[in-house]
Amino acid sequence: MIYAGKAITVKEIEDGICVLTFDLQGESVNKFNRLTLTELQGAVEALQKQKGVKGLIVNSGKDGFIVGADITEFQSLFAGSEEALVATNLEANKVFSAVEDLPFPTVTAINGMALGGGFEMCLSTDFRVMAEDAKVGLPEVKLGIFPGFGGTVRLSRLIGADNAIEWICAGGEKKSAAALKDGAVDSVVPTARLLDAAKAILAQVNAGKIDFQVRREEKKGKLKLNPMESMMVFETAKGYVGAQAGRNYPAPVEAIKAIQKHAGLTRDKALEVEATAFAKMAKTSVSASLIGLFLNDQELKKKAKNWESKADKVKQAAVLGAGIMGGGVAYQSALKGTPILMKDINPAGIELGLNEAKGLLTKRVDKGRMKAGEMADVLNAITPTLNYGDFKSVDLVVEAVVENPKVKDIVLREAEDMVREDTILTSNTSTISISLLAKNLKRPENFCGMHFFNPVHMMPLVEVIRGEKTGEKAIATTVAYAKAMGKTPIVVNDCPGFLVNRILFPYFGGFIGLVRDGADFQKVDKVMERFGWPMGPAYLLDVVGMDTAKHAGEVMADGFPDRMKYSDKTIIDVMYEEKRFGQKNDKGFYGYQLDKKGKKAKTADAVVAGLIKQVQKVEKDFSDDEIIERMMVPLCIETVRCLEDKIVDSAAEADMGLIFGIGFPPFRGGALRYIDSIGVAEFCKIADKYADLGPLYHPTAGMREMAKTGQKFFG
Repeated sequence: MIYAGKAITVKEIEDGICVLTFDLQGESVNKFNRLTLTELQGAVEALQKQKGVKGLIVNSGKDGFIVGADITEFQSLFAGSEEALVATNLEANKVFSAVEDLPFPTVTAINGMALGGGFEMCLSTDFRVMAEDAKVGLPEVKLGIFPGFGGTVRLSRLIGADNAIEWICAGGEKKSAAALKDGAVDSVVPTARLLDAAKAILAQVNAGKIDFQVRREEKKGKLKLNPMESMMVFETAKGYVGAQAGRNYPAPVEAIKAIQKHAGLTRDKALEVEATAFAKMAKTSVSASLIGLFLNDQELKKKAKNWESKADKVKQAAVLGAGIMGGGVAYQSALKGTPILMKDINPAGIELGLNEAKGLLTKRVDKGRMKAGEMADVLNAITPTLNYGDFKSVDLVVEAVVENPKVKDIVLREAEDMVREDTILTSNTSTISISLLAKNLKRPENFCGMHFFNPVHMMPLVEVIRGEKTGEKAIATTVAYAKAMGKTPIVVNDCPGFLVNRILFPYFGGFIGLVRDGADFQKVDKVMERFGWPMGPAYLLDVVGMDTAKHAGEVMADGFPDRMKYSDKTIIDVMYEEKRFGQKNDKGFYGYQLDKKGKKAKTADAVVAGLIKQVQKVEKDFSDDEIIERMMVPLCIETVRCLEDKIVDSAAEADMGLIFGIGFPPFRGGALRYIDSIGVAEFCKIADKYADLGPLYHPTAGMREMAKTGQKFFG
């Protein structure tokens, strides 16, 4: 054994051929944490002293290669100064450069996922062989940064600036065929032949058939672009990528600028440019938010996994009520491998549900994401029915009938009599109390909420709602089923609106107040879209539907009359009375017409100005900051209330619920991280400016205490 550590071992396997193996003890995957990086340095130093080495193979002792850097270490690492971060990166890069400078040929055997720092490790060797089912990539832009272990330098010289820009700025994972085509790897073989393929390359080098030094010098040299080519590649890329990423996500364009800046430099100077540019991105609020989201997502996955360990497997599901929502649930369940019965009381409902599923599947086939035979298999996993004949085989039922407590009560009691005693019943309700719906059930412990967001196939969140009498098995099984459907489940406690809608309606309350006080709703939309929302509040209300908003608003008003009940008519009331339901009937705050792609496009509607005058006595031009504050303060305070009221267990779950459920701007990290970015004390000062607008703008006592003590919701 040449070197033995807790993450890395090095040994000679045959005459002069050594193998460096990554196998991080106590972890299911390899990652570049401080330990691994330190041991890599030690392993390289041991190899430098070794006599008679003819070549080195780098491989993994796990199913994957290296998934990347240890992101849990990022927050403490990025908390230091920019200068300190540059120095840290350059120290790390010395290790990768030492691998690259070893006095013998090196080859990496990529047996599985090699991402981020894992793929940068691969790039530091002379050659790369890749398993057919492996994937490689540099996904750092998804965290608001870009590769910092030499990725922008080595990849651009290996596959060309244009290809490297696409790899780095898209942040995607590349399959073996694509990696080979672009020249990022030298050969692709079955996993079982990886070691032999690596040995074969080293044998060719040692036989003088391949000059590894020429390959190495090309990778360490300058980019081979003349001035005109350089301008064309980089300026075109900056324009295109900037338009795609948007101004709120600077990392992709900054990555291009870094490559452009170090294009005329050799490796060590180029790495200095990369390290400086990387540190600049690492210190942005965008990076802090996106890294926070990643860690939040890991927390959610860990909780879901814990629930799954207690769950009964759902082998057969059922949905009650076909239509658009029921069809969406059936489609998603069948697509992800759980067969489902789709029951309705009339054939028209069944037809609507099947057409919804068929339409979604047809789009997948048209886009080349599914073969016709696979589409048929999914449709065959959806069994339409007008009766309960096969319901004894069902493990979990999703009730998705109209949002009316009396109708839901009838349907749930009827279904309970038709299923096994251990079958889990769930209600896809957005507002109705789960404890209320459980009152007439014989087995309330087997009942919980399962709130899907519309459209089901696109929205990742599912709220799993615990009623007063809901049992742990019901929650666990519902969480496991949501995960099996490819969704992100968050367990919340019962209250009006649960988590997401309870927080959304104070946001709408901010909009109602702005319109009442004279704001131009179109300006409000534009300001909030620039803030980062996918659509402004007026447009969102049109998408939600004014009838839905009116009903849910009444539920919120009954539940929280101190801050969500309005004594005067609101703009939502006016729209509802005028039957301007939004996209449902092509008229709301905006008019709607089909565009060339068959999607509903909004247009200005002159009628709306007259309707607004019913609730708006004067017109007033609010500043962008005023609009943002009046919209965001109620939403953020209600999020804090949900955390304090234990509707949700953690700040991470609250923030992820908003991002997955209503499109809260990811680069801002969620409502609670947004407060943290401002500072709780400063946020309370902002809220106090609007205290006369009512309790929606009044920080909680807990927030006041946090302001005094300098506490944060995260860290």
